[in-house]
Amino acid sequence: MENGYKGTNKMIIGIVFGVITFWLFAQAMVNVVPEVQKDLGVSIGTLNIAISLAALFSGLFIVAAGGLADKVGRKKIAVIGFILSIIGSLCLVFAQGAVLLVIGRVIQGISAAFIMPSTIALIKAYFDGPDRQRALSFWSIGSWGGSGFASFAGGAIATSLGWRWIFIFSIIFAIVGLFLLKDTPESKQASTGKFKFDYAGLGIFIVTMIALNLFITYGAGWGWTSVNSLIALAVAVIGLIVFVKVEKSKEVVLVDFAVFKNKAYTGATVSNFLLNAIAGALIVTNTYVQQGRGYSSFQSGMLSLGYLVVVLLMIRVGEKVLQRIGAKKPMIWGGIITTVGVAMMALTFLPGFAYTVSVFVGFALYGLGLGLYATPSTDTSVTNAPADKVGEAAGVYKMASSLGGAFGVAISATAYGAVAASGNFAAAGTVGLIVNIIFGTLSVISVMFLVPNNAGKTNVDTKSTPRKTISKKPAMGIK
Repeated sequence: MENGYKGTNKMIIGIVFGVITFWLFAQAMVNVVPEVQKDLGVSIGTLNIAISLAALFSGLFIVAAGGLADKVGRKKIAVIGFILSIIGSLCLVFAQGAVLLVIGRVIQGISAAFIMPSTIALIKAYFDGPDRQRALSFWSIGSWGGSGFASFAGGAIATSLGWRWIFIFSIIFAIVGLFLLKDTPESKQASTGKFKFDYAGLGIFIVTMIALNLFITYGAGWGWTSVNSLIALAVAVIGLIVFVKVEKSKEVVLVDFAVFKNKAYTGATVSNFLLNAIAGALIVTNTYVQQGRGYSSFQSGMLSLGYLVVVLLMIRVGEKVLQRIGAKKPMIWGGIITTVGVAMMALTFLPGFAYTVSVFVGFALYGLGLGLYATPSTDTSVTNAPADKVGEAAGVYKMASSLGGAFGVAISATAYGAVAASGNFAAAGTVGLIVNIIFGTLSVISVMFLVPNNAGKTNVDTKSTPRKTISKKPAMGIK
């Protein structure tokens, strides 16, 4: 272990608190759409954009933040993320319209980009073997379990205290997390060269992802064959091609595609993207039961109580299953169970109480599947990441989470909104949830074909070394 330091429970709790702050401002927003819209007087389109902005900007900057964490210090980047989370939440606490709402969501997204890969890298640096799997399972409790906690807590807080209090609690979690991490020593890769960064790659990547998000979010409103839609799609496609070409031709890169030579890492990352895209089911279900069934935000939050309880219980179970039979089977089982849960939420033709039961059970299965999937997937990605690139590799893995969530929410919300415009909320709910069933099915298929059967059965770090991303010139600049 790095610096001879062994990770502590205090460190784990601090990391979990940091990860939970993301879900308090990401997931809780899904439950309070009507309240925020009424209070701030913004359109539903603006609010949907604000909801997806945090995940989008997290995805845009998370790889860069992971690479910076390797070079300038993983603890330092994590601390910056905590501080940005506090600033972003303050923007929402004081928001009176769309301006601070959008700015706050952007800052919150960037804060998550800093927190996620740096905390995973700290776990790899200071925990080994079964201890690392245990630490990662608690990290997953904060990440995957945090979404269930925030879904329930967000509705309860908004109903009893007002939606702004969600972000006051987020600030409190961040402050406590900072305190718990203060004794953790710094961790970073040994650098013998001048600090360099792929600004061109980051710029191309940002333009590409924003264009794609605009196409998905506004395509229906513009018309899928309109000039605006076609321009956005063209920019996204051309940007992706240029990004891949530029990154493969440079020594200093934003995304080192060499990490994808490891099949287990690739399988974990692709399936992670697809299973996070299924998060669109949450915004569709919560919006439908409030618009189509007349539920309050607290009642919609109560529907996800089973999700909260089950996902928290199953993450440690997923850790034990991983240790006994490896990663592939629990990842497949988890994806299947999650998809079945979403299918139960899609039964909008059921009458009142029957549908309520179906959604409650669906949420519980959703949590069961995610809990089973979470630790095996995260452990597979971390274990198969090169030791000197763990921050960057973790950034790519978490970028898959963030972009999957952002595009899943955008596509699902677009599908729901297109049908809901006719006033048929039940049909809108079904269509929006079918989109997520497709995501879940593709996630299972990706695990079946990409993750090796022996993944997770041994915990030997990969010795492969991707393309170098630092110069061998005398050290200077950022240390």
